[in-house]
Amino acid sequence: MAEVNGTIIKQFLLLGFGNHWLTNYLLFINFLLIFILALLGNCVIIVLVAKSQSLKSPMYVFLSQLSFSDILLTSSVTPKMLQVVKDQEGIINVTDCLTQLYFFGASALTECALLSVMSYDRYLAICNPLHYAAIMNHTLPHSLAMTCWLAGFLLAMITEILIFQLDFCGPNIIDHFFCDLAPLLQLSCSDTKSVEIQVSITVMTIIFTQLLFVLGTYICIFFSILQISSTGSRQKVFSTCSSHLMVVSTYYGTIIALYVAPSRGYSLNLNKMLSLLNTIATPLCNPIIYSLRNNEIKIAISKIYFQKNPLKDQRQSGTG
Repeated sequence: MAEVNGTIIKQFLLLGFGNHWLTNYLLFINFLLIFILALLGNCVIIVLVAKSQSLKSPMYVFLSQLSFSDILLTSSVTPKMLQVVKDQEGIINVTDCLTQLYFFGASALTECALLSVMSYDRYLAICNPLHYAAIMNHTLPHSLAMTCWLAGFLLAMITEILIFQLDFCGPNIIDHFFCDLAPLLQLSCSDTKSVEIQVSITVMTIIFTQLLFVLGTYICIFFSILQISSTGSRQKVFSTCSSHLMVVSTYYGTIIALYVAPSRGYSLNLNKMLSLLNTIATPLCNPIIYSLRNNEIKIAISKIYFQKNPLKDQRQSGTG
């Protein structure tokens, strides 16, 4: 139960980024633009994978799932953040706050798992190409993607159940632009060690394990790249993998920095900056780095959105 001086807390006050109207106006315009671009970019990837027959390989199945995860992640946070920035502060009730935290955590954990599965897919394609088709058959990519979603939502549910058992005795001010874990725990008058331990264990055992797995696959990929005789092929594979590894490192790094030790002495300003990377920057960058730089994606875009109708062209040429 959340109480302030014996009164039940029904709302939290989000402070956002400060009270200077010009700064907030510029932030609102930038964040809105990034949010729209992120939604468009990820929706384009989902539509392309669904419609294009050339994008039915496991890699693109995982890409479409990553886009779904990015949309859920940024949509759970950004709309409320825009309202907070516009009004220089925002009110959110306790239920909505905890719901926002749940979907943010679930989508973040799902994204970590999907990045690991994508690394495994690239490892098989580059290091074990002869058995790739047999291992990554028609059902395995969908099963792996479903496992990622289930794991993310179940792990986030454990944290959510523990948080629902906390008491909030005031104040009810959250110095953040959304209901993130660290500033929310700072408001609790209960012992938050159980939540902090559970989150730390999840990060250490699940996310660190996935990160080590990703690094292991890329070490194998790196040695396989060195054995490629063609310089052009080697550069192409290395460019794709280096982009993937860069985003993986950034994403895992911010997750670990935010949630390994969400203690009361945590820097909230640093928390805001790292959270911005996860909530709006990563969902925008993922379609660009993973997909929009890919030649097959570019070809699919041109075929679906820009190519003329072949039947119409034939009729026009016949009448001419």
